[in-house]
Amino acid sequence: MSLAIRDAKHQVLKDVFGFDDFRPGQETTMDAVLSGRHVLTVMPTGSGKSLCYQVPSLVLGGLTIVVSPLVALMQDQVAALRLAGVAADTINSAIDRGDNVAAWRRAVAGETRLLYLAPERLMTERMLSALQKLDVRLIAVDEAHCISQWGPAFRPEYEALAQLRGAFPRTPIIALTATADQATRTDIAAKLFDGRAETVVLGFDRPNIRLAVQPKLEAKKQLLAFLQGHCGRSGIVYCLSRKKTEGTAEFLGENGIRALAYHAGMDKEQRDANQNTFMTERAVVMVATIAFGMGIDKSDVRFVFHMDLPGSLEAYYQEIGRAGRDGTAAEAHMLFGLSDLRMRRMFIDQENAGDDRKRREHQRLSALVGYCEAPGCRREILLSHFGETSQPCGNCDLCLEPANLVDGTDDARRALEAIRTTGERYGALHVIDVLRGMLNDKVTAAGHDRLTVFGTGAAHKKEAWQSLIRQLVAAGLLHLDVAGYGGLGITAKGRALLKGEETFRYRPPAERRSERKARREAIAAPLGDEDTSLLAALKDLRMRLAKQRRVPAYVIFSDRTLVDMAQRRPQSENEFAEVNGVGATKLKEFGAIFLRAIREGRADAAL
Repeated sequence: MSLAIRDAKHQVLKDVFGFDDFRPGQETTMDAVLSGRHVLTVMPTGSGKSLCYQVPSLVLGGLTIVVSPLVALMQDQVAALRLAGVAADTINSAIDRGDNVAAWRRAVAGETRLLYLAPERLMTERMLSALQKLDVRLIAVDEAHCISQWGPAFRPEYEALAQLRGAFPRTPIIALTATADQATRTDIAAKLFDGRAETVVLGFDRPNIRLAVQPKLEAKKQLLAFLQGHCGRSGIVYCLSRKKTEGTAEFLGENGIRALAYHAGMDKEQRDANQNTFMTERAVVMVATIAFGMGIDKSDVRFVFHMDLPGSLEAYYQEIGRAGRDGTAAEAHMLFGLSDLRMRRMFIDQENAGDDRKRREHQRLSALVGYCEAPGCRREILLSHFGETSQPCGNCDLCLEPANLVDGTDDARRALEAIRTTGERYGALHVIDVLRGMLNDKVTAAGHDRLTVFGTGAAHKKEAWQSLIRQLVAAGLLHLDVAGYGGLGITAKGRALLKGEETFRYRPPAERRSERKARREAIAAPLGDEDTSLLAALKDLRMRLAKQRRVPAYVIFSDRTLVDMAQRRPQSENEFAEVNGVGATKLKEFGAIFLRAIREGRADAAL
C-alpha cells in the first residue's frame, strides 16, 4: 500500500470522524479493502465496524454501495454521515418516489460517496445493470450473518448477494458482522466470496456484561423482581411472540414501570414512536420481539432480559450485545424452561427450509441449551462456541455463586466410550440409544448392539443423558460438528478423562437454582460528582438537538464522546476538536453550542 493512501486513511479518520487512532481490527480490515482484496470482518458490537468501510469509501472516491437489512438502520447511518459532512444517500421503500429519484440522480452525477440499499432493491436485474455503469469502487455487506442464518426461508435476496462478485469482478467486497461462529463464517465466505477472502476476527468477549440464566418458574414475577433491582435504568426485554410482548409491556405498566412494546405486527407509526422514545429518553424498558435491536446504538442500555429462549447462541450473543455499549457494567439475564425448548424445536421443524439447514439449526439450539445447563463459567462456554479460549470470568452467575455439582466421571466415561467405539461420527441421539440398549434399525444395522458399552447406561433416562452430553460439549470434552451432521468427537481433554487422568463434575438436569443476588461492581471507573452533573447536562442538550433534527441522539454525539467532553471540559474550539469523536463538520455544527454548555454547566444555557 502506498504511503499516500496510508496517510489519507489517517487523515479521513481524524478530519471527518474525529478519532486519533484506529481501534483493534479496523486498520487491518481497511488495508485489505484499500489493496483491492475481499475481506470478512467479525467484530463485537460497539467496536466500530461501520468505519471499516466508511473510511475506505472516502479514500477510494467513487461510489460505495452499502447493503443493509433494515430501513431504520440505513436512515440512521445516512443521517450520521451527513452530520459528519459525508455525502451519503439511501434509496428505500420508506421514502417517497421523488426523494428516491433525487438520490439516484446524485449517485449518477458522482455526488454521492455512500449509497445504502436493501438487498431486495439491489439484487434486481435493473438495479445491478444501472450500477454497473457507475464508478462503484467498494461494496459493503452489513449484518453479513444474515446470508447464512436467513438463507432461502427468509429474505432470499441475502443469498442472492453471491452474484455480486460476478457483477462487479474488479470491486472489493467487505462483509461485516458481530455474530458468526466458525460454521457461519465458512458459509458466508463460500457464498459471498467463493471461499477466497481474508478473514479478520476480533475477540468476542464483552467482559462488562454479567451473564445469568435462571430456571423459568413464574416468568412475570421473575421479570418484575429483576426490574425492581434496576429502577431508573433503560433495558430491553425480549419475548418470543407478539402477544406476549404486548401482555408483558402492559403488565409492567400496571406495576409502575415505564414499558413500551415493539414488534413487526404493530402500526409502523406507533413502532417508530416507541423506538424514538426508547432511544432519546431515560429509564425506558422496551419489551420486544427480535424485530427490535439490529443497528440499535443506545449506549446506556443497562440490561437485556430474555423472557424466552433465543434461537441459538449466535442470536443470544447478538441480542445481549445491545447492553453496555458504553463499556460500563450491564446484565444479560435469561429465563430457561423446557417448554421454550419444545417451541424452538417446533419452529425449526416447521421452517420452509431443507433438511441440512434444519439439522444445523437443531445443533445450534443444542449448543444454546448446553450453555443454559452449564456446570461452570458461562463466559468460557460462550467464547468457546466462537472459537476462543478463556479463564473463569468472575462475572457470571456460575462464577459468582457456583452450582451444586455432582461427580459424573463414571457416566461421562461411558458416554465417551460409546462415542469412541461407534467411530466418533454419530450424533447424541444414536449414542444415547447405544448407552440405553435400544434395539432399533440404526443401532443393529451398524452392529452397535454388540459393543461392550451397549446398555451400560440403561439406568438413566434419555433426558438425563442428553443433559450430560450437552455439558460435556460445554466443558470442552466433546466437539459438536455444527457445520456437518452433528457428529460428536472427543477432544484432547475428553481423551484424558477416558484414560483416567481427569474427573468430571456436572449439574443434574433437575436442579433448580434461585436467582443470584450477587452483583459485580461497575468495571469502568465512575465519573466524579461534578463530571456526572455536567454529563447529564450534555446528554439533555444532545437530546434536544436530536429532537430538533429528528435523528437518534447518538447521531449527534455518542455517549463515549460526551464522557470525554465532561472529563476534558474543553474551553476553546481547538480543545473541543481534540475530544474523541469530534470531526471537522461536527466541530463547525456543534462546537459553539456544546462549549457554551460546558462553560456554564447547563443544557439550557446553550440554546
